[in-house]
Amino acid sequence: MWIGADLPRIDGLGKLGGSARYVDDLAVEGVLHGGTVRSPVARGRIKNIHFDPALNWRDFVIVDHRDIPGANAVAMIEKDMPALAAQEVRYRYEPIVLIAHRSIRKMREALRAIRVDVEPLPAILDPEQPLTPELIQYRADNVFKRVDIRKGDVEAVLATAPHVITGEYRTGAQEHVYLETQGMLAYREDGRLVACGSMQCPFYVLNALAHAFGRPPEAFRVVPAATGGAFGGKEDFPSVLAIHAALLAEKAGAPVKMIYDRQEDMAATTKRHPSRVRHRTAVDRDGRLLALEIDVLLDGGAYVTMSPVVLSRGCIHAVGPYYCENIHVHGEARLTNSTPYGAFRGFGAPQTLFALERHIDVIAQRLGLDPVELRRRNLLRAGQTMATGQVYRDGPDLTALLDRALELGSYEERRRQHAAFNRTHPYLRRGIGLATFCHGAGFTGSGETYLASQVAVEALPDGSVEVLTAQTDMGQGVITVFTQIVADCLGLTPAQVHIAAPDTSRVPNSGPTVASRTVMVIGGLLEKACDNLRERLGAHDKTPLPLREGPGEGRNTPVLSGGLGFDADAAPGALSDAIRQWHAAHPGQRLLGRAQYAQPEEIVWDDKTYRGNAYAAYAWAAHVAEVEVDLRTYAVQVTDYVALQEVGQVVNPTLARGQIQGGVAQGIGWALFEEVVLQDGAMQNAQLTNYAIPTSQDLPPIRVYFEEQPSRYGPAGATGLGELPMDGPAPAVLNAVCHALNTSLDTIPLTPERLMEHMEDAGRG
Repeated sequence: MWIGADLPRIDGLGKLGGSARYVDDLAVEGVLHGGTVRSPVARGRIKNIHFDPALNWRDFVIVDHRDIPGANAVAMIEKDMPALAAQEVRYRYEPIVLIAHRSIRKMREALRAIRVDVEPLPAILDPEQPLTPELIQYRADNVFKRVDIRKGDVEAVLATAPHVITGEYRTGAQEHVYLETQGMLAYREDGRLVACGSMQCPFYVLNALAHAFGRPPEAFRVVPAATGGAFGGKEDFPSVLAIHAALLAEKAGAPVKMIYDRQEDMAATTKRHPSRVRHRTAVDRDGRLLALEIDVLLDGGAYVTMSPVVLSRGCIHAVGPYYCENIHVHGEARLTNSTPYGAFRGFGAPQTLFALERHIDVIAQRLGLDPVELRRRNLLRAGQTMATGQVYRDGPDLTALLDRALELGSYEERRRQHAAFNRTHPYLRRGIGLATFCHGAGFTGSGETYLASQVAVEALPDGSVEVLTAQTDMGQGVITVFTQIVADCLGLTPAQVHIAAPDTSRVPNSGPTVASRTVMVIGGLLEKACDNLRERLGAHDKTPLPLREGPGEGRNTPVLSGGLGFDADAAPGALSDAIRQWHAAHPGQRLLGRAQYAQPEEIVWDDKTYRGNAYAAYAWAAHVAEVEVDLRTYAVQVTDYVALQEVGQVVNPTLARGQIQGGVAQGIGWALFEEVVLQDGAMQNAQLTNYAIPTSQDLPPIRVYFEEQPSRYGPAGATGLGELPMDGPAPAVLNAVCHALNTSLDTIPLTPERLMEHMEDAGRG
């Protein structure tokens, strides 16, 4: 009934009309404004901190590491990153001192009046830089995480294969450029410290506060404000900012607001991990993959942050949607004295899939095969095993998916047209390229079991329900899709479904809003919570409520056209009536349906060996890009883009289409425009005047299409889609440029300067 419908975005009018309240919109009486004094060097020993005597420092609240009541560490995957540097700094812009004042102007003046003297220490700015003892800062070798995925006997096959083809591919960092910069407000209320701000993961922030203050989680309350975009950039960093704002508020005895301007946000917060991926591939004379040896290296920056799990996902996705019997993927995330790299849409998979899809085209060129035909011969088929040994089942026919994308993009016809055009035009060259890829939904391996996420649906006295989860809407449409899922399950109208704010004092811990897990994992739990609520109501009345349609747990059949909802024709309004009757019989009591994640029995994973089912379900895609290259300026214009996705059941077509179009735009930016220029490990072009992102003038028509094959694991069969569109644009665009110029490219972003240098080196400039 509601799943699959184009329900207008529920929070849309508030955001369009300006009534949605972001953290900087919150007017708090007596609020102080906080700022951060940062390291001037990439690595060094703090010798002294000078406060200009011309200012009256008694007017300011000043905090350093000595004011931290608990552990001076930000609780993430590891607790290696200090909340405030004490004796040493590991990256430029690392926070050292916090100040606050009622006047923003005076606070900024004070920041300029504080000088930190740092004795420089040897810094490592390249993860491939040879190590000497004085450069080691993490364990024995600066390696945050190693991953090894093995299947078959790669070395034996490489030694005897008819063809062994190698390649090395590099990707740069990427800035999130969310519309709203990082911001946090901290204040005391009812005996608790409250952190309210722009974030993806309120319980991450809660845990970080409890660790830094040495108090139980109950001593804090975390309340996400309306969040203006995130893309992963508000997964890890808000924990840092919440600690800073709370330290200042605790010492001041007054509310403190910290809002980064764009320059500080770009300079001091996390980015996408830069990567270097090497391929050594054995193929037979027909182009079938015999062995894949892949070496993945990520620059992790100065502290661990999210690097271990980014590396894990990157390595698991490094083989993509292809079958090969012999595989060895080795990955490392290494320390450098750069600003820590963290979560970013795609979470490691875009880096390794870029390398893979470029390498597939390189193999085709070396063997004299069409890149489409090479993919057709190697795409996974039912019953075959993936890199971790996971059996490919329940997925789409990948060859048919590829063929439909090619048809939608008029691939063969356009190749012929471009060849004719290129023979006659003096300086323009046109090309077309493709990428086939996949993305796992939910946390990797046993991650969802570890989280043990909980959700609840509360029935209210007026017959409506309230959805209680920790998921945040950062622009992707959580409020709307959760409304559709619950309305469908319970046979209610969307107006009868309310989504609670993800306030940690009110909602259960359903885990973070990351990893393409929100719809599939949490939406699936909401289905179960709705079933639990119905069961409780059925027990109240001698006449049980009608069971909802759908095979339920473990289903593997398409959803009926009527949806999974309460049968509205058979029992219109019955659930609302039953809710009202229950409350009349139990005044003052709460009625909740609950659910907690439990790993399906068929999902088996070994964290040590990386063997088994890495993800319960994947989403699959084939993208086709067309480009035009101007040989006078070496500018690349993407002129057309076809994005075909198989994501199970589409919950809201308009929101899903917007997610794909936004992801493609972001991927094109990463491929062609967005170059993070580093100096001493820090971003030097930390302004939107010289960090270029694509505008509407730079983007092609992005034509989005869906295949729907409902999964057994998501609500009504839906899987994740938010990260999937980030994985394909970079290789599809680079493959198109290589086709246009009859060359081979291996590095992004492909700026005009980089392309000109490449063509001149190739003697074709």
